[in-house]
Amino acid sequence: MIGSLVLGGYSAVIGCVVPSLLARAQWPLRSPRTALLLWQALMVSFVISVALTWYHLTAPGRHLHGFLGAAERSVHDPGPVADAAPAIGAEGLGLLVPIGLTLLWPAAWFVAIAVSAHRRRRRHAYLLDLVGRPAPELRAVVLDHDVPAAYCLPGRSARVVLTSAAVRSLTADQLQALLAHERAHLAGRHHLVSAATEAFARAYRIVPLARAARERIAVLLEMVCDDHAVRSTSARALADAMCEVAAGGTPQSAFAAGGAAVLARMRRLLRPHAPLHPATRCAILLLGVGACVLPYFVTCGPV
Repeated sequence: MIGSLVLGGYSAVIGCVVPSLLARAQWPLRSPRTALLLWQALMVSFVISVALTWYHLTAPGRHLHGFLGAAERSVHDPGPVADAAPAIGAEGLGLLVPIGLTLLWPAAWFVAIAVSAHRRRRRHAYLLDLVGRPAPELRAVVLDHDVPAAYCLPGRSARVVLTSAAVRSLTADQLQALLAHERAHLAGRHHLVSAATEAFARAYRIVPLARAARERIAVLLEMVCDDHAVRSTSARALADAMCEVAAGGTPQSAFAAGGAAVLARMRRLLRPHAPLHPATRCAILLLGVGACVLPYFVTCGPV
């Protein structure tokens, strides 16, 4: 009972208190990749702590290490399998029901969102094949349209899409900056990160962590790609290009350089912050790892 109370309180802190503190922090602007990993670690930690809370409520007094130890003994010493089977079966049933179902809930949402997004991307790719024209010199597809826009379509038939207005109105440096930004989305498989975040947000929609993670991770993904783009071009060129394509619409399941929080990203590009010290980044990452493993130690502790 004490274990379930501790884990329930930990889940409440991770789900309700930490998101507001992290959302107000300024250091993510200095290291968006580190902040992205921390948000993901918080989501994983929340799911684990909720699963183990249910485990404590449905299997009081039975610790995870007891089940794992019995399973290990049955593997290394097959002689007393018959004696160990009842204990493993009881513990396994206690694990499968609370932990398995808690993990399957967001996993089912992820599969549903991924399948739906794949269908939309496949339909859009088919339309691009009909009305778009390849631009080998840009490694992109150009659509005839009067509004400047740029986006990437992830997935198996990944491609970067530009409108003809964007090609006409942007300079060579600005075009290269946009293309580098979009290719960073594709290389990082950010559509999977977005799908996982959306799955968590729908599975736990009343939890503040779910709403905050959906909003902040979308912005952080764009900032990560901004940082990748300025390695090969100037921050001014990328900021000007983002301003040009900010009004351009993009389809669902696509990433656009003029997407989330354009003004905040432009300020960050034009007024760069000093990067986080490596020791600080390591400390934040260790904090994320600790948040994920702490529920297990609470479960296997003396409580």
